Amino acid sequence: VQLQASGGGLVQAGDSLRLSCAASERTFSSYTMGWFRQAPGKEREFVTAVNWNGGSTSIADSVKGRFTISRDNAKNTVYLQMNSLKPEDTAVYYCAADRNYWNIFDPTKCDYWGQGTLVTVSS
Repeated sequence: VQLQASGGGLVQAGDSLRLSCAASERTFSSYTMGWFRQAPGKEREFVTAVNWNGGSTSIADSVKGRFTISRDNAKNTVYLQMNSLKPEDTAVYYCAADRNYWNIFDPTKCDYWGQGTLVTVSS
């Protein structure tokens, strides 16, 4: 499956941004989808994930209460709504897909990756 992430940009602290990740696969609904991020000089870290039908989500403590993941299987797209952005949220954000729900939490196990979209939050 090919993933195309978009929606990144330069925003100020406190602003909101919505990322999108469009999948090419017609069986998109069979994949667990996730978002990771990688700041300069740091390892890629898990941000959030959603199961195949949107009924179950998981989110990192660092973004809990500010970020929300959702998916639209009719559009083969997963979204990341980011509110109350902070400078420490600055990173390249990647979407990922895997058929195995538990693999989505480990960047070394995810089968498919988007190209990344840069989010820069200024103070």
